[in-house]
Amino acid sequence: MREFRPAKRRVEVSVGDSVRILRELQELTQGQLAELTGIPQSTISAIENSRVNLGVERAKVLARALKCHPAVLVFPNWDVASESAA
Repeated sequence: MREFRPAKRRVEVSVGDSVRILRELQELTQGQLAELTGIPQSTISAIENSRVNLGVERAKVLARALKCHPAVLVFPNWDVASESAA
């Protein structure tokens, strides 16, 4: 069997992009996500467009609704292989 090489990163993903991508993959509108989280739709829009910082508490709430770990939202460009968490 051939060895596989990891794919090269082609696009930088912002925090807002990660929220939008996960929301769209789950076929949710901003309004539906707002209903699930209690976060106003206007705030979700501002997060997705990088006008408002996500913050830890919002990341937890959004991650719960989007069924992912908060780190996926907060650190979308984290390269585990080359960066230490400490």
